[in-house]
Amino acid sequence: MSKRIEHDFLGEMEIPQDVYYGIQTMRALENFHITGIPLKVEPLFVQSLGYVKKAAAMANRDLGVLDKNIAEYIIKASDRVINGEFDGQFLSDLIQGGAGTSVNMNANEVIANVALEMMGHKKGEYQFCHPNNHVNCSQSTNDAYPTAFRIALINKLTGYKEELSQLADAFAAKGEEFRDVLKMGRTQLQDAVPMSLGDEFKAFATNLGEESPRVEDSKRLISEINMGATAIGTGVNAPKGYSDLVTKYLREVTGLDLSLAADLIEATYDAGAYVQLSGVLKRTAVKVSKICNDLRLLSSGPRAGLNEINLPPMQPGSSIMPGKVNPVIPEVVNQTAFYVIGADLTVTLAAEAGQLQLNVMEPVLSFALFTSISYMSNACRTLREKCVRGITANAEHCRQMVMNSIGIVTQLNPVIGYEKSASIAREALETGKSVHDIAVKEKQYITQEKWDEIFTFDNLIRPQFIK
Repeated sequence: MSKRIEHDFLGEMEIPQDVYYGIQTMRALENFHITGIPLKVEPLFVQSLGYVKKAAAMANRDLGVLDKNIAEYIIKASDRVINGEFDGQFLSDLIQGGAGTSVNMNANEVIANVALEMMGHKKGEYQFCHPNNHVNCSQSTNDAYPTAFRIALINKLTGYKEELSQLADAFAAKGEEFRDVLKMGRTQLQDAVPMSLGDEFKAFATNLGEESPRVEDSKRLISEINMGATAIGTGVNAPKGYSDLVTKYLREVTGLDLSLAADLIEATYDAGAYVQLSGVLKRTAVKVSKICNDLRLLSSGPRAGLNEINLPPMQPGSSIMPGKVNPVIPEVVNQTAFYVIGADLTVTLAAEAGQLQLNVMEPVLSFALFTSISYMSNACRTLREKCVRGITANAEHCRQMVMNSIGIVTQLNPVIGYEKSASIAREALETGKSVHDIAVKEKQYITQEKWDEIFTFDNLIRPQFIK
């Protein structure tokens, strides 16, 4: 394989001639063997780096600090990166030292070499288009990286919010399907009072529906960028007017409502928006996991458990027990939620670890947030497609459990009083007799007609006070 020689202030390296990245990306490939997950697995991040470099070239061109011809080729090369043509050239590990410098230089080198070829030059002939002097003009990793990161987060959150909304809709549809299924509600895993299975699933939908506004709130925080801050927020090496102009161009090329931070020094080190977003992801993960716990309980059995619902059978559940089917989809979603909850602590620690004018931990912040959003999106889709849609109800079994439950005695309180109701409950627990037989046939606390008035389906699931 033919090679080219590139140099930086640490020395020279041989670079394969066919690759578009250069010496600083090569150093990153040698130094950071951490996750084994390269930048290319987050194409929205690669795309966002292209947006940043394109907008910077446009602003630098307008302000006269970058040759117009070079700027146009950087813009064209950036467009090709934005379109995904060179995703495979972004190989830096997502977790790295240097506050994201390797990622930024990976983008600078790829765009420079793509531009060089389009100009009719060879890769590495940086005198015509240089990664630092031209592609990185008026920038630092400390504003280019977080800006690209935030643009990618906003776009990833759009997809995540859609998956979350579709999952909520799937639960709402089941709520409608099960609206006439009577079942026993439970508190502390003990019989409480009757309800409908439809209302239980509708509540799942409501619970998840509350999360979309929180995602939007996080997107608004993330949309504040620090382009033009350069190294520490003072704007060193950036021309006057650059911050406002590059932000304007970024809004145009991304279609996002981005805004320039009022205090660029504060914005360069602050990671509060990431903490907020991570908290939203954690909150949703907790909710989804709780729902999965409920699905596993409701489907437990089938003979020796609650057995109120049936989850779609996805695979044999045991290598030794024939016929066993496990709730594998809720289980895998539970595990995904555990990861996201743990990643929230990573984000918290990384945000706190910032020192003075920079937080160097943004690579692990990006890794934690990118993976959490991706995993939660996948989990919501998997739960919807492979579980919720196929859930069926064991309606008659649910009804029988209600009528055999001690919990229905609660609805006798207004009619016969708490003491008599408690006496019925105790006797039912001790003897195994039904509440009905004790209250109507043996104690004759109420008549059959009164019982029938109290224990209609509608009154069981939408209780009306009856004296």
